[in-house]
Amino acid sequence: MKMVIERINNEIVIKIPSDTDITGLQRLIDFIKFREIASSSKAEENEINNLARESKSD
Repeated sequence: MKMVIERINNEIVIKIPSDTDITGLQRLIDFIKFREIASSSKAEENEINNLARESKSD
């Protein structure tokens, strides 16, 4: 199976083979969540990036 991306109603559905690297996939999902949160934040990008670095170091 190859990766499939579909737009269904108001959602984007991504189908990925089950042998995909879960760690890498989780990092990608975390990045997407980060971008989604950051897009609606009033904080400046450098403040958000600093906060993300701090959370990773702890």
